[in-house]
Amino acid sequence: MSVHDSHPTRNNNSHAFTEPSHGHHLADDLPLISAQLLQRRRALAWLGSTTAGSALLLAGCGGGGSDGSSLAGLTSTTASSSGTTTSSTSSSSGSTTTSTSSSSSSCTALPGETAGPYPADGTNSSSGATSDVLTASGIVRSDIRSSFISTTTQAPGVLTTLTLTLVNTNSSCAPLAGYAIYLWHCDRDGNYSLYTAAAESYLRGVQVTDANGQVTFTTIFPGCYAGRWPHMHFEVFASLATATTGRNAVLTSQLAMPSAACSAVYPYATGYTTSVNNFAAVSLTTDNVFSDDTAAQIAAMTPAMTGSITAGYTATATIGIAR
Repeated sequence: MSVHDSHPTRNNNSHAFTEPSHGHHLADDLPLISAQLLQRRRALAWLGSTTAGSALLLAGCGGGGSDGSSLAGLTSTTASSSGTTTSSTSSSSGSTTTSTSSSSSSCTALPGETAGPYPADGTNSSSGATSDVLTASGIVRSDIRSSFISTTTQAPGVLTTLTLTLVNTNSSCAPLAGYAIYLWHCDRDGNYSLYTAAAESYLRGVQVTDANGQVTFTTIFPGCYAGRWPHMHFEVFASLATATTGRNAVLTSQLAMPSAACSAVYPYATGYTTSVNNFAAVSLTTDNVFSDDTAAQIAAMTPAMTGSITAGYTATATIGIAR
């Protein structure tokens, strides 16, 4: 819908100044000149007050338009509202998906969620052994698609680049630099490295937030396994030095994959066949992790995502914590 600003037309009154007859000496002219100057000052003052009043009236009416745009040099600022818009065209492997979020300057503190049974952060065991990938050499990395401990296998799947921004909800959403974020998730078959894919160590990695509070991971779009909404796990640590076990995390939570992206990837991307039926059988309201979160929390936990199967996806999310 196009919005047209209406510009009201103002008719200015004309003011004529009639000079009376007078003598030809300076003494005769000075009183008349003073009187004329006084009249002109009064007229200009009246005109200025009329213009200002018209400007205030226009500003109070939103500039004559419904979008709060500027009018006649008056700038109106409209606060953005929170919301999420998703759209997808899923008719082919080259389909594009857009999932965008718009929000105000406020940020939402993310709720703590379970690390699940496959964290590999030293808090549980697998096959009788405790797995703590956080102490492994090479865990600090941006591209987490390949295994790095005993093999170099690369997890196949749709390329996904995820940027996370860590902010302090107690300080006007100021970015938090120097924090470590550990990200992990399942592969396209729904398996987790070091557990159900025991020989692999892919799709796990740690990054340290920069001056903007940001980290970026190169990974794949996760599959959907039975009983869970598609998701990624993460833990936040106060520093890289403290990121030695999940028990040191200041936040453990999860990201919910956008529904539009899931619907675009699973039926059309190679290797995601089992995700189709699993995704059809679950919803955010039935998921045993996300079902008790508020709408605002779910919105914050769902990355904004754009891209396609062939070009890959770019995702962003803001992680709010109270510090």
